[in-house]
Amino acid sequence: MVAYNISSSFADTLHHRRQKLAQLIDFPVILWSGSNSPRNFTANTYPFRASSHFLYFAGLPLHNAAIRLKAGKLELFIDDPEPGSALWHGETPTRKEIAEKIGADVARTMSELKHRGSGAASIPVQNYRTSLVQTQILHREIASPHNLAGLDLELAKAIVTLRLSHDSGALAELRQAAAVSVAAHKAGMSATLSAKVEAEVRAAMEGVIIAQNMTTSYNSIVTVHGEVLHNDAYHHPLQPGDLLLADVGAETEMGWAADITRTWPVSGKFSATQRDIYDVVLAAHDACIAKICPGVEYQDIHLLAATTIAEGLVDLGILQGKPEDLVDIDAHALFFPHGIGHLLGLDVHDMEDLGDLAGYEDDRRRSDRFGLSYLRLNRPLNPGMLVTIEPGFYQVPAILNDVDNRAKYQNVMNWERLAQFADVRGIRIEDDVLVTADGSEVLTAALPNDADTVENLVTNISKS
Repeated sequence: MVAYNISSSFADTLHHRRQKLAQLIDFPVILWSGSNSPRNFTANTYPFRASSHFLYFAGLPLHNAAIRLKAGKLELFIDDPEPGSALWHGETPTRKEIAEKIGADVARTMSELKHRGSGAASIPVQNYRTSLVQTQILHREIASPHNLAGLDLELAKAIVTLRLSHDSGALAELRQAAAVSVAAHKAGMSATLSAKVEAEVRAAMEGVIIAQNMTTSYNSIVTVHGEVLHNDAYHHPLQPGDLLLADVGAETEMGWAADITRTWPVSGKFSATQRDIYDVVLAAHDACIAKICPGVEYQDIHLLAATTIAEGLVDLGILQGKPEDLVDIDAHALFFPHGIGHLLGLDVHDMEDLGDLAGYEDDRRRSDRFGLSYLRLNRPLNPGMLVTIEPGFYQVPAILNDVDNRAKYQNVMNWERLAQFADVRGIRIEDDVLVTADGSEVLTAALPNDADTVENLVTNISKS
């Protein structure tokens, strides 16, 4: 049986979002939720995930539904369950009941939508069957999310304006996702000493998330090969001396995400070299969070992380030169090739289905520099924005063994010294940080990240 647990202010929050959208645009909008995708035969589907743009205004993860927005009013389009549906899926809410929950002004069948598409803007749904329906209803081709134009582009920009700063309803969901993610990471640390392969730690972490009727907000990364940034293999054995990198986040029933990474020693004790690198990454993490406040440029946060990592690697004798000069030539990117983080909200990389429209301020474009090209966010921070801070250190063979990199950085890299850190494949430390009116709040602060406490969590030793 489908049941949606919503607060008494739920419909008010949705109504307020629609009113704010109406202040930004003066044309009708149709947003689709999407439909199930079959895995191998029609009745065996992948888990359904409603479009985030639909969720933002409709609130509920409805299957095969659409909403039409104009002047702050909402029309809901969804069919009542088929007569035989209860046998397989249990009793489900009716169209009328759903409309009441979300505060819809009108509730109609999906067939009635075909008369309401004229002059409407939309955002394409990444589902082939739904995209065909969009074309039919709107009576036009709809561009890919990265190449929107006309009213669709105006709509996308308006949605970005709204979703960049989270309202109280969103923050309540995001705090829930963060709390469950923290608990999941603690469970993963506690399970490590008795685990034989990565999959066992993953199971302990995702079990906590599932027990709260949530899902993961992305494919979990739980790996001893932390140098593979998006590693989704879990078969590797856990060996003494390994570091385990776990990038795992929960997503609430309503679609709001958390994103946390911790790295810990499989044995419960960092080696001296692992501890040295870990402390460099943690110093970058802490420096970045300390600098977050309204008006600060996120690219400057990234460059602060790069400089702090470069300084730490100079102190350890791995890099040679002045940290600022090393960053200018992107030497830090040999070990920290990605950006410092990204927006977080209904999507774990929030609104990246729109390309860089949300992540980059108007008239800004991605750099082609080695050390900046993967920066996902380049705009000033404002209150209500939620971002991740996730510096890292990785020994990626494809980068370190690249002939051009070897030649370019031969005078600033001490390869013999680096070889002494062979037991550090990858370290990342990531937290979710809310920009407040006068600074920041770390939503995931309940999960410790200092090396001593991390070791104690793995060995189940409580600090006195």
